[in-house]
Amino acid sequence: MESCDKPLVKLCPPAEGKILLHACCAPCSSAILECMVLSGIKPTVFFSNSNITPREEYELRKAEIIRYCESLGVEWVDDDYDHDDWLALVARGRENAPERGPRCLECFRYRLSRAAAYAAEHGFSVLTTTLASSRWKSLEQVNEAGAAACARVSSGAGANGNPVVWWDMNWRKGGLQPRRSELIRELGFYNQTFCGCEFSKQ
Repeated sequence: MESCDKPLVKLCPPAEGKILLHACCAPCSSAILECMVLSGIKPTVFFSNSNITPREEYELRKAEIIRYCESLGVEWVDDDYDHDDWLALVARGRENAPERGPRCLECFRYRLSRAAAYAAEHGFSVLTTTLASSRWKSLEQVNEAGAAACARVSSGAGANGNPVVWWDMNWRKGGLQPRRSELIRELGFYNQTFCGCEFSKQ
């Protein structure tokens, strides 16, 4: 693989301390993680994606992100998988909503709330996500969900946990999008054709 020797983008996290990177898959994480590592940032990857179905698809995507994390020396955490819970809390009543609609927003809220809670409980100061790298997703929805999740877990910080700051980095800019395509090809990542849930297949 032809590797970059310096980061494509100058990264300025919004706070000092440990960074938790919610990751949806290896392809979306590829250029982001490379840029972080080359910048001297070693985040912990949080794989929380109960939207993905079937379970075999979830395990395949998880195996790919683990493979990439281990190649970079990056720690990772696998959140509990519960697609039934996701269906009940996110999809019910929104089954026919279009992509970028209310189901997607609720899905981002579900996953990023879990990530923010983990961050607060384990001493992370900053949360960001690879969800914002996909041009098929609404950057506004992702940032709305992430900022709200961090504000919620930080409101009781002090007695109950660590305040967490949302990093609303636009991971599509600065050459990261074409670098993502290069890494997918060079590393031979499984590159899925749908977001993850059964409704996105439509």
